[in-house]
Amino acid sequence: MLINVGLRTDIVHHYTEWLFQRFHEGFAYSRNPLFPGRVTEYALDPEKVDAVLFCSKNYAPALARIREITSRFRTLFHYTVNAYGKDMEPNTPDFATNVETLRSLSHIVGKQRVFWRYDPILITKQYTASWHFENFERLAAAIAPYVSGCIVNFVEMANGLHERMPELMMIARSDRRDILMGIGSIGKKYSLPIRLCGIGGNDASLGIARGGCVNLSDIARANDCSFRDIKHEGNRRNCACIESRDLGWYNSCLSQCRYCNANRDPSSVRANYERHDPKYPLLIGTLRQDDTLTQSRQTSFLLHGNGQMSLF
Repeated sequence: MLINVGLRTDIVHHYTEWLFQRFHEGFAYSRNPLFPGRVTEYALDPEKVDAVLFCSKNYAPALARIREITSRFRTLFHYTVNAYGKDMEPNTPDFATNVETLRSLSHIVGKQRVFWRYDPILITKQYTASWHFENFERLAAAIAPYVSGCIVNFVEMANGLHERMPELMMIARSDRRDILMGIGSIGKKYSLPIRLCGIGGNDASLGIARGGCVNLSDIARANDCSFRDIKHEGNRRNCACIESRDLGWYNSCLSQCRYCNANRDPSSVRANYERHDPKYPLLIGTLRQDDTLTQSRQTSFLLHGNGQMSLF
């Protein structure tokens, strides 16, 4: 089973102390967003967790301690660097700071474990296709030597996003192809493998592959292990990722990126954050009297003989 600490909120950036406390104590609770009365306990034990999946826009708060996790668990890191302005990403470090942090992370954990995310691609009067070509090349030149590849995706017009961001422009299929062709060309220039998140086959003419953001092949190559042939069920509709279990909670990310569908109710983010206790097993709030707490079975995807990770 895979543990994810970056789907619903940026735990690495905003809940760093809680993250390391949970791995120190060896367990965490996670509330089901569809059935909030159901809470699952996950054992954070190398014998029970095949790998820990990270996704963040700022790893700086965790760099000094990240070996506490990487020395015991298989890991994979996604680092999102878009370099939009503060109008889009008000609480994200600037381009130069994030690139330096990414380099540091790569040196600590190894570039084979690090993927750059350029996600989401959105179009406004300010952020045009031409802007993306210039921006992506600037970022690729700085980031490519320190990552295994780049994952790109387009903004999802869901959960009332267009009402929150009326300046967003619809991206026609032909325009998407042009953008991907430009990005693919830049990827080839910097020997940077690029994958478009989603279901479908490769498109050699674009220089971009299709597939889930996270798959067992990535984890296996990064950690020198082998997995059974498992169908990638995804974490949501039309998702081609390998299924994982997330420890976060929606509407709790202080990054407050305007395009983010994880903060579906931005007005509740601060209130949720104030309910956070870095020493409690739940990320947000506590167990309620009518909650049902269940221990996860945590079935392994590993091939027989891969159960214990070498620390040396």
